[in-house]
Amino acid sequence: MPPITVLLVDDEPLVRAGLRAVLEAQPDLEVVGEAADGAAVIPLVRQLRPDVVAMDVRMPLLDGIEATRAVLRTVPDPPKILVVTTFENDEYVYEALRAGADGFLLKRARPAEIVHAVRLVAEGESLLFPASVRQLAAEHGDGGGNTAARAVLERAQLTEREAEVLRLMTRGLSNAEIAGQLVVGTETVKSHVSAVLAKLGARDRTQAVITAYESGFVSPG
Repeated sequence: MPPITVLLVDDEPLVRAGLRAVLEAQPDLEVVGEAADGAAVIPLVRQLRPDVVAMDVRMPLLDGIEATRAVLRTVPDPPKILVVTTFENDEYVYEALRAGADGFLLKRARPAEIVHAVRLVAEGESLLFPASVRQLAAEHGDGGGNTAARAVLERAQLTEREAEVLRLMTRGLSNAEIAGQLVVGTETVKSHVSAVLAKLGARDRTQAVITAYESGFVSPG
């Protein structure tokens, strides 16, 4: 099985060096490139086709939010994006998630947490740090008052089972864990998750969960 390839984007060389050392110690992870600013991301993504971009949320020329938007807008079959941050309750992190990032990672995270985050985001079958995403939604979301998110949810017309799956997704459960809760097969859950994402127009489960919080479908409290 080919390794998960990662592009590192951070304006601090020491941060990039630390992440590279942690990731390349794993046989299933490979760092394929580095950049010091978000402005360099698109050409590198086109050239290197990484599976995951680990990207600093705050950079001098183009920050992680705008770089995320640019990648998702212009690159076909874009990579997963993991924003790297100093503070987990940073409004920049929430905006990056709203822009399409798949998760976030703290710069002070332990090596095992860094490796786990990259693998989890690459697989896309569970929500990374669900409690932290819930806290971010509580602090920086609209408390269920986002009219655009409510309109998306209303148009989606989720079935009762799809709504149940979305609630379990907001708790961070994996497909296998959801299958256990609902006493159905994993393939059935995958079909339900795919239907939820398609109906919500969500790129991945992180975006679906943010819509669930911002629409008031579930409460972040």
